[in-house]
Amino acid sequence: MKRVKKYSLSMLILMAVTSCTSEKSSLNVEVLETSRSGNKLTQVSEFKTSADASTIVINPEKKYQTITGFGGAFTESSAYLLNKLSKANRDEILKAYFDKDGANYSLTRTHMNSCDFSLTNYSYTPVEGDKELKHFTIQEDMDDLIPMIKDAMQASQDGFKIFASPWSAAPWMKDNNNWVGGKLLPEYYDTWALFFSKYIDAYKEQGIEIWGFTVENEPHGNGNNWESMHFSPKEMTDFVEFHLGPKLEADGYGDKIILGYDQNRAGLKEWVDEMYRSESSSKYFHGTAIHWYESTYDFFPEALQYAHNKAPSKYLIETEGCVDSEVPKWNDDDWYWRKEATDWGWDWASEKEKYLHPKYAPVNRYARDIIGCLNNWVDGWVDWNMVLDTQGGPNWFKNWCVAPVIVDPEKDEVYFTPLYYTMTHFSKYIRPEAEVIDAQNSDKDLMVTAAKNPDGSIAVVVFNEGESEKTFQLTLGEKSKNISIKAQAIQTIVIN
Repeated sequence: MKRVKKYSLSMLILMAVTSCTSEKSSLNVEVLETSRSGNKLTQVSEFKTSADASTIVINPEKKYQTITGFGGAFTESSAYLLNKLSKANRDEILKAYFDKDGANYSLTRTHMNSCDFSLTNYSYTPVEGDKELKHFTIQEDMDDLIPMIKDAMQASQDGFKIFASPWSAAPWMKDNNNWVGGKLLPEYYDTWALFFSKYIDAYKEQGIEIWGFTVENEPHGNGNNWESMHFSPKEMTDFVEFHLGPKLEADGYGDKIILGYDQNRAGLKEWVDEMYRSESSSKYFHGTAIHWYESTYDFFPEALQYAHNKAPSKYLIETEGCVDSEVPKWNDDDWYWRKEATDWGWDWASEKEKYLHPKYAPVNRYARDIIGCLNNWVDGWVDWNMVLDTQGGPNWFKNWCVAPVIVDPEKDEVYFTPLYYTMTHFSKYIRPEAEVIDAQNSDKDLMVTAAKNPDGSIAVVVFNEGESEKTFQLTLGEKSKNISIKAQAIQTIVIN
């Protein structure tokens, strides 16, 4: 005879309470993983457990900076390549970068006049001595660059901000009459300020709204290789305070963002001290722009902290970073996880700075730098070229680099490298106006950052650079979830 268990009313109540408590204690998450073993933003739901799991505790009440966005740069090289592809592949790439279901880029950059990733040297001011810029023209951008930006706008449901950077004024405005190096002649300071205003007007006529500018790409110069124009901290600050800022204000563009500096992080202190030297100079600088080329592994947290503390209410945006001095590896995902890449400093850094430039794995460099930046007050992170060819160009100076998307225009083929998926872990899931929040992590071998989005969702990004799988307990308030991350992997955990 089958025996039937009988329960008292008090026992039934206790069981119901216990059941509810158990359900409430489990954190509702979606986990996306990209790994050396082959995951590419793959949703994972089965996790290993371990008795010695580490802990990651999220505290949304402790807030830091507000996110401006993530994205990449519109260059003539990328735009030219897109025009060489079939419409199907061109559309696929633009959707991959800008559609909600893709990377959903929200912050982008482009160049004013030519740069190294242009096909030739060119200027919007072709007529020498034209101080009033009566002959200003963006005709050079009409075939490739502007169509790429317009098509990206069509592909984006959420829209994106775009800021522009000059590499150099036309040679006739400079003391060395050359594209490379030299300084802007003082007699052309007002003309150069007018140049920015004219650029806003010209792009607005094309239906493209410019959000802001960096004053000069790499004002220290770049080894006298490609377009450059040198400023000292004082020269740039004087130009902005007495020429560019007032000119934009007078022309009704006082709301346009001006970012100073725009080079590597080791020099930050000297620059922000000068940029924010007074109330009148600070008025026109909305923030500071930085690059990552000082090191293949160090993200210079002390310099970032100093720049933030100098101007806590201003932007701090990483405006350029890429795998430089490398020809891209085609359809070799594993290379992007191996420590074989070298940068410019491998050959050219001084002996005392060589230690900053060891060989590295490209995915590691991206993930480490973005997380390191987010954990040290940086509010925006912008990659360099969105698309390059199998040589790492085209580039008039033959300065080969790697982009997240590589194409072979002759064969009409596209390769989404692991760098594309790495960028997407941040850009798709941490949205503009998100707030970086506190994430306490007990495992020193994991890198972790977290942000709360405007819609209330929380994105936690975890990077495991090591060669062994890791387990951790993710906790938010009274709820938690046991999660494992593969060796050499990056995860975005979305808490809804």
